[in-house]
Amino acid sequence: MSLNWNAVLLVCGALLVLIEVVLGGFAGFDMVLIGSAFLLGGGLGLLFGSAPVGLVVSSVACLAYIAIGRRWVRRRMSQRVVPSNTDALVGQQARVLARVAVHEPGQVKVRDEVWRAIPAPGTAGPFEPGVVVTVESVDGVTLIVR
Repeated sequence: MSLNWNAVLLVCGALLVLIEVVLGGFAGFDMVLIGSAFLLGGGLGLLFGSAPVGLVVSSVACLAYIAIGRRWVRRRMSQRVVPSNTDALVGQQARVLARVAVHEPGQVKVRDEVWRAIPAPGTAGPFEPGVVVTVESVDGVTLIVR
């Protein structure tokens, strides 16, 4: 009894896809795509009635995915972090509108918004109106400036 390699490719490909789906994509869809390469090779091998065709197509498809497609899939799946709300203010320049001192919160203007501000720990002296400061961090609705 000889082994039908095309059927083995089909079964292995289906199992890889099924495992990835059951486990919720933990492998970043690598198992789905490699399983799909096995399914493609096994299907073409059965269509042409040739085990070498199935094995070669599966091998080439897997190698192509690993060499080229994997980077593309990872890049498409990566989450781009876009700073929003107060996170986008850190590092921005602000103009002092009302004196900012250690025990005297003042006001600064960042872009087109006016914010309450206090100086960062270790910062020398108060900031007078008109001075440009840098937002170091945000604490609630108060900017910590340097």
